[in-house]
Amino acid sequence: MADPISLEIVTPDGVRLSEHVAELTAPSVYGEFGVLPGHRAMLAALTTGIVSFSKSGEKESVAVGAGFFEITDDHAVLLTDRFIRKADIDPVLVRKELKEVDAALDTFQGDLTGAEYGELVARQLWAAAQLDLYGDPPPPRIRTMSELMFAQHESYAELADEGQTDEKPPEAH
Repeated sequence: MADPISLEIVTPDGVRLSEHVAELTAPSVYGEFGVLPGHRAMLAALTTGIVSFSKSGEKESVAVGAGFFEITDDHAVLLTDRFIRKADIDPVLVRKELKEVDAALDTFQGDLTGAEYGELVARQLWAAAQLDLYGDPPPPRIRTMSELMFAQHESYAELADEGQTDEKPPEAH
C-alpha cells in the first residue's frame, strides 16, 4: 500500500482539517478531480462544493468554499474561505438562507457582473453545497448566460428597441 496523502484544509480561521487519507476528490472550476498517493505536483482553482476522502477504509466528506488546492510530494493543502462538516449543518437554517438568496436573485435589478450579484451567487452555491453534504440537495438551478444577460427583457428585439444592441445575442451551444 502506498504512503497516505497528508491533507490539510485551511481557512482564514486556521487549519480546519488535518488527516492522512488514502485518496481524495475535490471540486475544481473545471470539474471534480481525484488524487491518489504519488500524484504529480498540481495547483488547481476550486469552486464551492464537496471534498471527499477515504481513510481507514471509510469515506468522509466536507463542504468547502472557493479557493485553491496544491499537492506536492503527497502533501495536499486546500486553501478556502469556507468549511463545514455534516454534523455542523442546520438544514432548516440553510434552507431558509437558500430561499432568501433565490428570491433576491430572482428580483435582482443591479449589475449582473458586479460584486453584489457575485456575492448572492456565492451564497446560493454555499447553501446548496451544505444541503448536498447533509444529504438533502436542492433541485439544480442553472443560470445560463442568456438568462443572466437578458434576465430583465423579453427578447433581444426588446434590447434593440432600447438601443442596447452593441453586444451580440448569446450563441447557442
